[in-house]
Amino acid sequence: MHQTIEALAAEMAEHGTGRDAPVRSVMALLGDRWTTLILLVLATGEWRHAELKRMLASLSAEQAISQRVLTLKLRTLERDGFVTRIVTADVPPKVSYRLTPMGADLQDQARRTIEWVKSRDTMIEAARRRFDLI
Repeated sequence: MHQTIEALAAEMAEHGTGRDAPVRSVMALLGDRWTTLILLVLATGEWRHAELKRMLASLSAEQAISQRVLTLKLRTLERDGFVTRIVTADVPPKVSYRLTPMGADLQDQARRTIEWVKSRDTMIEAARRRFDLI
C-alpha cells in the first residue's frame, strides 16, 4: 500500500502540485458552477458577451451569471488557451468569443464525463439514499 501511495505522490509531482498547475486549475474550472456550461454553449459557435450571458441564464438551473463572473470565467478560459476573444474594428468595437481547437477538445472531454455520470445516475442516486439513511 505504501508503494502505491509513493507512486501516486510521484505522479502528482510530475503533473504539478502548485495551485496554478494546469492539472489542478483546469480540473477546478470544470468543477465550478459555470465553466462547463460556457464550454458547451461556445461549442455551438461564436457568441457575443451579452448573448452568451442570456443563453447561460436560460440554460442554467442556477440564477443568472453576473457580468463580472462571466468576464472572469472567459478571461480564465482565454488565458488557458481554451477560448479566443474576437474584437472587431467597428466603433464601438464588438467583442465575441469562441472555442479554440484545444477548447473544443476540452468540451469533448467534459461531454464524455457528463455522459459517464448520466449512465450511472441511478447508481449514484441509490448510493445517496443508502448514505442518507445512516
